[in-house]
Amino acid sequence: MTVNQTHANKEQAIKKAIAAVEWQDLRRLTRAQIAYNVILPYPFLLLSWWFASHSWYVLACGASYLFFAAAFRQAHDGYHHSLGTGKRTTTAILLLLSVLLMTSLHSIRATHMAHHRDPLGDSDIEGSLAKVSWWQALLGGITYRLDIYRQGLRLSNRRNQKLAWLEFALIGLVIIVALILTAFTIPTLAILAQVLMYHILTMMLANASVGIIAVWGVHHDCDETIARTERNLLVNLLTFNLLYHVEHHLFPAVPSNHLPKLAKRLDAAAPHLTKAHVLPSMVNVIDFINHRWNQLKNKSQNSNDSECPIRKRFA
Repeated sequence: MTVNQTHANKEQAIKKAIAAVEWQDLRRLTRAQIAYNVILPYPFLLLSWWFASHSWYVLACGASYLFFAAAFRQAHDGYHHSLGTGKRTTTAILLLLSVLLMTSLHSIRATHMAHHRDPLGDSDIEGSLAKVSWWQALLGGITYRLDIYRQGLRLSNRRNQKLAWLEFALIGLVIIVALILTAFTIPTLAILAQVLMYHILTMMLANASVGIIAVWGVHHDCDETIARTERNLLVNLLTFNLLYHVEHHLFPAVPSNHLPKLAKRLDAAAPHLTKAHVLPSMVNVIDFINHRWNQLKNKSQNSNDSECPIRKRFA
């Protein structure tokens, strides 16, 4: 059986398994949910800036993480037009988030749509990190992001290209302003420069880390399906439902608000599609530790046997 035939059979099996899952009702959002989707990241952003202005950088980093995760969710729902907002509002949100996240979301949107058309296929540059080891995914974060930009611009139509270049220009302008402000000694401007430089550095670091978490973490070693998922309530709370990833791939039109409900329905209808989790279970961790310990013990024992002349004589 060829690779293409195997892939086609896998897709048919998945389609058959999810055919009984009710999901159309989960596309609807209330006004309160739409407002939540629009406002979600910005209180964390303001909190991180306030902490940074007081040089409380540990607290600032915690707030910056929450902002980045919430903004990542907002942008992700924006790609799929599932925020509950109109197209113009969604475009404005992506432009604003591009500047705040220090990354071009319209170029990323193009590669993300390609990722959904051919998940983990040869043309899927976004999912490419899932095919390498974890340390390669970790170290390749910066070059991966640059590759995404190049591919995104290539895949984009003219309008999307213009929006992407506008985002790059605005990001460059923010960096220039931050550098200029560092030359001033006026207290207010000095604090503003401090906050801006902190924000730029943390967002760049966060963008370089996206590959290991949002690509490798949710797609590596997926045999029966195309993505992993998570059922730890605290982890899903702190990641704003972003780790319900197999659910998202199977039903991309469902907003992040309703992914927990969708997960329960998928667990009931096709549990084999949701058994691969992002975080390893305690049983997996213990098995891994025992396996590594036995490997080291056997290696040490074999080494001792080979070095002992008496054992070697009677082996």
